[in-house]
Amino acid sequence: MSTPVSVRPDARESIVLDVSGMTCASCAARVEKKLGKMDGVSASVNYATNKALVLAPSGMSVDDLIKTVESAGYGASVPEPDAPKPPDPAELLRRRVTVSAILAVPVILLAMIPAIQFPGWQWVSLVLATPVVAWAGWPFHRSAWVNLRHGATTMDTLVSLGTIAAYLQSVYALIWGSAGRIGFTHQIEFRLMRGMAGGAVYFEAAVGIVTFILLGRYFEARARRSAGSALEALLNEGAKQATLLRDGVELLVPADVVKVGDLIVVRPGEKIAADGVIVEGVSAVDNSLITGESVPVDVAPGSNVVGGTVNTTGRLLVQATRVGADTQLAQMARLVEQAQTGKAAVQRLADRVSGIFVPIVIGIAIVTGLVWALTGAGADMAITTGIAVLIIACPCALGLATPTALLVGSGRGAELGILISGPEILESTRLVDTIVLDKTGTLTTGVMSVAEVVPLPGTDAATLRDVVAAAESGSEHPIGRAIAAQGSALVVENFAAVPGRGVTALVGDHSVQAGSPALLEDHGIGIPVALSEAAAAEAAIGRSVVLIAWDGQARGLVSVADTLKPTAAKAVAAYRALGLRPILLSGDSASAAQHLADQLGITDVVAEVSPAGKVAKIRELQEAGAIVAMVGDGVNDAAALAQADLGIAMGSGTDAAIAASDLTLMGSDPVHAADAIRLSRVTLGRIKGNLFWAFAYNVAAIPIAAAGLLNPMIASAAMAFSSVFVVSNSLRLRRFQPLP
Repeated sequence: MSTPVSVRPDARESIVLDVSGMTCASCAARVEKKLGKMDGVSASVNYATNKALVLAPSGMSVDDLIKTVESAGYGASVPEPDAPKPPDPAELLRRRVTVSAILAVPVILLAMIPAIQFPGWQWVSLVLATPVVAWAGWPFHRSAWVNLRHGATTMDTLVSLGTIAAYLQSVYALIWGSAGRIGFTHQIEFRLMRGMAGGAVYFEAAVGIVTFILLGRYFEARARRSAGSALEALLNEGAKQATLLRDGVELLVPADVVKVGDLIVVRPGEKIAADGVIVEGVSAVDNSLITGESVPVDVAPGSNVVGGTVNTTGRLLVQATRVGADTQLAQMARLVEQAQTGKAAVQRLADRVSGIFVPIVIGIAIVTGLVWALTGAGADMAITTGIAVLIIACPCALGLATPTALLVGSGRGAELGILISGPEILESTRLVDTIVLDKTGTLTTGVMSVAEVVPLPGTDAATLRDVVAAAESGSEHPIGRAIAAQGSALVVENFAAVPGRGVTALVGDHSVQAGSPALLEDHGIGIPVALSEAAAAEAAIGRSVVLIAWDGQARGLVSVADTLKPTAAKAVAAYRALGLRPILLSGDSASAAQHLADQLGITDVVAEVSPAGKVAKIRELQEAGAIVAMVGDGVNDAAALAQADLGIAMGSGTDAAIAASDLTLMGSDPVHAADAIRLSRVTLGRIKGNLFWAFAYNVAAIPIAAAGLLNPMIASAAMAFSSVFVVSNSLRLRRFQPLP
């Protein structure tokens, strides 16, 4: 059993529970409400991830919380780290819907086409329909029973009642009516006729309802399959192995066996296996995993390092100070989990009205049967009209409205390089009014290059460029590699890297020093005021500066920086055109972030923030009433992407960022974020149109069925037509076009 993590200073603890048995968003709401009735407890239940984030008084028994969930008709347990992975819900539904469709298609064809009704066809339909109603429809029956025990009804209640009523009516007609005789055929009649209850079978209605609803549930489950993968992707960013130094011997071990106090050897290119402090070695560490900072940070003995970051140059000896669940990477994973669990899934319109719609339909069916019976029409007519009401009201179109639009919309998005994770995020796209932008990798390329060459008087800029590129050609430091990438034909000898300071080399006939002011001072070279001022100006806008000297005299400087993406300004303009307020939120230095914001015309800038700080800033915006979209690409953005009302990840970024997002852009063009929001809004509009049609159809058709003017067989055909309309309406999303 996991230890609750304190997240508030008011003596309440945060406890995460796995919840099983939920079939729709209204189930999540019911669990949430049940937990909320406990003293001092508040809960947020996520139907997409089947998790509940519970804030409970300190010391409250987890067993009491579990019993409360179970009393609502659902299962609950504390997540176990080593527990086997549960079966994929989408895969389970795929098997169920496949079997259901194979058995249902011949039943529907036999009922609707009299010409192929061979002798005994109705008995074959009984054999084929029974497993569909009993086995394939079992999730609906179980959900209906669980909700009935607690005095509630959902769409599952209506599905269960409709299918069972149609099935039992048909069985009655076969055994006690006239429909069981060999040679019986269905005659297509629009109106109900007296005596039809014993002379007609409606197996096609029963199997059609189950198959259509299962298909919708499968589409939905497949569309949100990756909802819980962010944590796995984030934790996979950590080191898998570590080299321990014990009694002078290096041992390669799994990273999860590292203990506090262990000495870890980290070679260039390797990930650091735990949070710790450097006890030996000088290098540059790529912290972009944690901070998003594009420039590696120079480290030396006494420097703190974070697990999961990459050693780029020299050999390091690190003493572990925090391991396992205590590392900063693990804390980021918890931030993602809390943000995802706390973001309750948006309840679909069908679920929100089911508490009213379903009882009304059941009441109308009962009243209809009673009225027909009391008017002397007979039991057969009373039962058949009641069944017609239940069938015509069954929510096949409702069940398809969201998943089909999502499937077509996400398919069109995939063609355009836009991935939509699930229906829960679509309402946010309509309401979003603020877009928070990460800097590195989102608005910039994330790749360093030479930004400026500043020669001192008497030195040619081209010569300065060639000399420093040659001098850095042997460097392993990322800044040196960016400078060397310019290329130089000059001959280099006696190259030497000075840890933490720069490089020295013999370039042609010149003894060259390239690096920090301290490197030049070590060689007795003075730095002119003009050069110091130029270096300060470059550093003020977030650039890394390399001073160059040769033959005992300072010659100039080269600055290196991350480069702005060509479409960044166009992207910011597109966001504003959608009514969004852009905010730059970065882990980079304030000077670098402000310089980029000035170039793009962004007035709101928040810089030098940690991953937790990014989450806090987004929460602050949300508490102020903003509906926030977040665009990012790094692991350090994962928790913020999960916390935002709408998370948009660059596909060129990390798996953790992509998994924690709601929308993923497969390319690296920030303009596509505007297309993603537009597509999501159009898809949401199509879903709402589908839901309106489905409800309008039900409302209009129920009185016709209650009046005895609709044969249950025709009602099932009309139900199928409604579903076809919904699918056709969704297919119009294929015509969506991106911005020019």
